[in-house]
Amino acid sequence: MKPVSGGTPAVTPLAAARAFDPERLQQARQLALKTKQDVADAVGVSAAAIGQFEAGITPPRADTVEKLAGYLKVPAGFFAAGRPRVRLESDNVFFRSLRSTTSRQRKKAISFTEQVWELANALERHVRFPSVDIPGFAGGEIAPGTFSPDPATAARQLRQAWDLGDGPVPQVVRLVESRGIVAVLVPMVEDEVARIDAFSTSAFNRPVMVLSPDRADDVYRHRFSAAHELGHIVLHGGRVAGTADIEREADKFAAEFLTPRAAMEPRLKTRLDMADVLRVSLEWGVEPKSVIYRSRELGKISEATARRGYIRLNQVGVHHEPVAQFPGELPSLLSTAIELAEQRGVTISRLASELAWIPAHVRRMLGSQDERPRLRLVD
Repeated sequence: MKPVSGGTPAVTPLAAARAFDPERLQQARQLALKTKQDVADAVGVSAAAIGQFEAGITPPRADTVEKLAGYLKVPAGFFAAGRPRVRLESDNVFFRSLRSTTSRQRKKAISFTEQVWELANALERHVRFPSVDIPGFAGGEIAPGTFSPDPATAARQLRQAWDLGDGPVPQVVRLVESRGIVAVLVPMVEDEVARIDAFSTSAFNRPVMVLSPDRADDVYRHRFSAAHELGHIVLHGGRVAGTADIEREADKFAAEFLTPRAAMEPRLKTRLDMADVLRVSLEWGVEPKSVIYRSRELGKISEATARRGYIRLNQVGVHHEPVAQFPGELPSLLSTAIELAEQRGVTISRLASELAWIPAHVRRMLGSQDERPRLRLVD
């Protein structure tokens, strides 16, 4: 990245009302996990009026904009049109699991991903990002025929294009970022977005993947999630998200990308040796159960032997390595970009002004918490 060579003055509620962008209200409401009725009750209008604001039928008055800003915790200027944004449709976002998430959680995740793009786009006005280095990728899609429709073959093709050979991938997240993919880690596990686990889209001018440590906080599972989302980016542009078959395809891509057949066939044993399973897990950066599954998939062991292996793993337990202990698996593209931008005087406050966000929200999107101390009144 290299610094390249603005801020935006504060927009008053009156100016925001005159230049009101209906989609900004919807985005802010979905990020806050609020219904139209919730917002209506808070600002003193009807739910139908909120619907009309979001549909662009009528704009809110200046005093209503001020109340909306206060309730949804955004500056009044957030609602003004004129800043770059891309509308993301739900069919273009690949969620790991739809059964365990609500529609409101998914809508929040979509709005969150839109804002990841906005942050990256704002930073790219000041810092030169790596070019997207995925064969055939241009304008938010991969040219048909670039990759095989077979997930394992596509994984081998990408490994070859990235000159990875057949060895382990030392740092999956650092690798995808170096190839121009924007990755972010949802910083608070209690956040509704974090509960969705991982999701991605290739609908923007550069792909975006949103990762979250699961409750086990296991770096091996985290690496697989990143490789799974990479599979979606490579395989599924133009496909409708949310079907079981494409999730299976992304899993197959991830397995071949992390543990290529050419290396695994001579490495894996034809009997279940748990000590060796753990060695392979450590060498290749994958979960022990993935090693057992891969052994079964490649015909090294039987289905019955694999089941016994899973039972033994459950009995002895597996130590989970926290993601935070592996810097190469923590997204750093955006945070590095802001460090470079600061060399040109582009502070987080200035970036927040350009985006019409509050500074704490910029910090959160960069993966850090608000640095201000938490205070409370003395009883």
